[in-house]
Amino acid sequence: MPVSADLGPSLDPSPGSPPRRPGPPPWVAMYHSVGDCAHDPYRVTVSPHRLDRQLDWLRRRGLRGVGVGELLAARARGTGQDLVGLTFDDGYADFVAHALPLLRRHGCGATLFVLPGRLGGHNAWDPLGPRKPLLSVDGIRQAAAEGVEIGSHGLTHVDLTRADDALLRSEVRDSRALLSEMTGAPVHGFCYPYGRVDRRTVEAVRQAGYSYACATDPGDLTGPLALPRVHVGEHDTAWRLHLKHRLHQLHHLHRLRRRPVERV
Repeated sequence: MPVSADLGPSLDPSPGSPPRRPGPPPWVAMYHSVGDCAHDPYRVTVSPHRLDRQLDWLRRRGLRGVGVGELLAARARGTGQDLVGLTFDDGYADFVAHALPLLRRHGCGATLFVLPGRLGGHNAWDPLGPRKPLLSVDGIRQAAAEGVEIGSHGLTHVDLTRADDALLRSEVRDSRALLSEMTGAPVHGFCYPYGRVDRRTVEAVRQAGYSYACATDPGDLTGPLALPRVHVGEHDTAWRLHLKHRLHQLHHLHRLRRRPVERV
């Protein structure tokens, strides 16, 4: 049975308002790099052309991509049924070069999960893939200045479920402090590296003060500190996006009907 990870500070701007019944679960798309897909063994890259078509698909369906913080705040107010979360993991430099202009063109927002311990570095955690440069401080600040929500992906992209307690605290807590200092704004969102999460990592994220956290498939964990996401890649045409959107709603509506038995 699902285990509730609903322990983060609320994003609802009216915390005194009565709780609302949950509507359809939010759909959060997971992207990574936006660029050349010629050599992409991990399927983490989408071409600018494909991303343009995917954002157009959202618009034609009456949907708009936004950052996860904005999405959750709207849902807490009982609105935002026309919003879709857009997330970009790892903080690749091509986000500013290719993704940001397309988001601007389509009137979309997004959340960019970055690694403050690898500023200006590359994706050393991907042994088989091509080396892709990561954003510098200036690139992260540029994205933030254009309205992109900046979230933490940890310091260096390690599997937190296998980290010792000291490393776990550092990756989660120190990354938030660095990003807040860098952008001059609070950091509400966290993204578990590799999408892997367990109760211990959820507790570390809660203690660090995050409002929400994204995984890939959080298994039995539920709530804003264990948000599931849908991978979107180069092969996701309009028809495939429609199927993923529909299957996500059906699957997680079923999960919401199952009563959590304990809190993490």
